Amino acid sequence: MNFQILFYTLCFIACFTQAEAQNVVLEINTNKKGAEIAPTMYGVFFEDINYGADGGLYGELIKNRSFEYPQPLMGWNTIGDVVVKDDGPFNRCPHYVRLSYSGKRDMATGIENRGFLGMSLLGGEQYRFTVWARVPEDGEAQLNIGLRDLDSQEENFTSCETDINVCGSEWSKYTVVLTTPYTIKKASLTVFLKGTVPVDVEHISLFPVNTWHGHENGLRKDLAQHLANLKPGVMRFPGGCIVEGATLDTRYNWKHSIGTVENRPLNETRWNYGKERTHFDYYQSYGLGFFEFFQFCEEIGAEPLPVISCGMACQFNNDITKKGSWLAQGDSLKEFIQDAIDLIEFCNGDPEKNEWAKIRAEMGHPTPFNLKYLGIGNEQWGEWYAPMLKAFMEPIRKLYPQIKIIGSSGPWPDGKEYDDLWAEMRRVGVDLVDEHFYKDEEFFLSGVNRYDNFPRKGPKVFAGEYACHGTGKKWNRYYSAICEAAFMTGLERNADVVRMATYAPLFAHIDGWQWRPDMIWFDNLRSVCTSSYYVQQLFSTNRGTHVLPIKVTGNSEKIYASAVADKDDNDAVIVKMVNTGEKDTQTSIKLKGMSGEYTMITTMLSVFDSIPLENVNYGADKVHSLLDCDNSLDNPMRIIPDTVETKVICPHVTIKIPAHSVAIFSFKVTDLSLIHI
Repeated sequence: MNFQILFYTLCFIACFTQAEAQNVVLEINTNKKGAEIAPTMYGVFFEDINYGADGGLYGELIKNRSFEYPQPLMGWNTIGDVVVKDDGPFNRCPHYVRLSYSGKRDMATGIENRGFLGMSLLGGEQYRFTVWARVPEDGEAQLNIGLRDLDSQEENFTSCETDINVCGSEWSKYTVVLTTPYTIKKASLTVFLKGTVPVDVEHISLFPVNTWHGHENGLRKDLAQHLANLKPGVMRFPGGCIVEGATLDTRYNWKHSIGTVENRPLNETRWNYGKERTHFDYYQSYGLGFFEFFQFCEEIGAEPLPVISCGMACQFNNDITKKGSWLAQGDSLKEFIQDAIDLIEFCNGDPEKNEWAKIRAEMGHPTPFNLKYLGIGNEQWGEWYAPMLKAFMEPIRKLYPQIKIIGSSGPWPDGKEYDDLWAEMRRVGVDLVDEHFYKDEEFFLSGVNRYDNFPRKGPKVFAGEYACHGTGKKWNRYYSAICEAAFMTGLERNADVVRMATYAPLFAHIDGWQWRPDMIWFDNLRSVCTSSYYVQQLFSTNRGTHVLPIKVTGNSEKIYASAVADKDDNDAVIVKMVNTGEKDTQTSIKLKGMSGEYTMITTMLSVFDSIPLENVNYGADKVHSLLDCDNSLDNPMRIIPDTVETKVICPHVTIKIPAHSVAIFSFKVTDLSLIHI
């Protein structure tokens, strides 16, 4: 328990005259419900950047499991007689490896994989090893499968191992479960040939048995749980620039991401290159595909929001001054439009009537996913986007009028392109417009009122990518999270205009990041939620159902607030307040329409009473040093919300709010006869 927060919480004064004298006054009319807050208001955006999928959320531990990287043995170490072949059993993934006797008594033949940015294994956990194998000359042969501790000082550094008998010249799948007796930070998987009979191996896979919901082609459990704990109303997938690809051929093709994992082709990710932080071995296996995405959304209660290519490759990677191969035209555009139609059928269609719906059923989900939203394009701009978007919309509107279509306002939150695109989005009649802003503190604080005077008619706003990038400090830091919280009060107050909001990016591997800040950081064993994560969680789990009018008076220059009612919780009233200033603030909360005793649940996010990080040189300016801090893998609980519960007498409550903090006050009836709205 945070005792400072407990003290603040207990400092309420139920006297109106005293409340009048406080620095800040929040007046909330609980009798006047305003705009409905969409269930999709707060969600998550997933993109395979920073090793977010392979090596991250996707549970697979083997890099290049099907030998389909541009260099087929990339990620593998070999010894003995190892040869790559390309006439394998899976047409989209034809490569495999033949292990043959080395001809030397003391030289083994085998392959080793050290995973994505290393491999780590938890002690006592079970790991499912699978391989497709055959004996090309027919008969029987043996493989030895081992998990190794590369840091071990023992003469034999194999932690656990087992043998597999491979029989016959036909390809078959073999499965064994291995258990490591202790945690291994630096591990590898080995596959050795035993004896002299050659063996062909393909699609070598290693998964934790304990994945999210136990799915065999599953998700890393701790990372998936972090997303579930956000209680997101919507999940956008798969990007981002990933959707567009550097070329049309390398766009994210959803059709390649479904069906058996063994036959999902490799794709070049948009994020495997870049002059600043290049990762030469970063590719997409499509193992975490659209089926897994829809299934996960269903399990966490989030509306799926797939985004597909509009037929334009990433404009930042191409010469867009003229038409070219980066732009689908004529018959080639029809292919992209058909992809959109087929995706809707995959999600919502009847397996008896549609081939794509049939695939969904064969993958284990005969009932529809009930898709409601579809994004077309990511960060497009210029003269071509709107006409191409319209070409998609016409058949979709005709065939599936219930689908809400999301267009783009481009990569910038203002300027000529932004204004022009909004005009075009209104003209073509999209349902929502995806806005992106990676900006500094000044933008976020000044942008609190961004949507106050926004047109109430026409397309709604989807704040699809946003994060505060500190001026000269583009890393996760507490003060940036506070600015994000302030901005989100403006989104909430304008819930009739803003229907969705998703922070970005979501995940980042500590050794493989390309973009900062990010919501959740991880290595191969651990994960940590940032202060930005907790801001998102506080808003998402206290969303409410209707906006309440709020008036902020007094010394309120650096105070930002919103208020909502929650009809699903006996009309509880939730007040969100962000103090971005340098001083604690005495705040009077006036709740018109409420009287008598209520339970007040106070949750606060504050840095000043947290345990200092080790090895931080705070210097003369301790405040600013603290504001630059955040949680880390070694100190994941440094900045986390604290919650206390007290009894208060409404309508007037006075409370002290710490400097640089986010506070959530939830007022719930103690006696149901006091329900106020």
